[in-house]
Amino acid sequence: MKKLYRHKIGTHGTPLASGIFSGLGEWMEVSPGVLRLGYAVIALLTGILPAVFLYLIAHFLIPEKK
Repeated sequence: MKKLYRHKIGTHGTPLASGIFSGLGEWMEVSPGVLRLGYAVIALLTGILPAVFLYLIAHFLIPEKK
């Protein structure tokens, strides 16, 4: 079973803000860009504040990959 981790470094070696979508994309075997786009659409449809809270909660709950 695969574990879910945050990745602070992207696939091209670039630093990421939190790495949530990079780790989630690897875990789900989906492109992180698709997840970011979907998250942006959901954030715009529901209001920005709930999406920010969800992102912060995920940041603290998902461990960073070392």
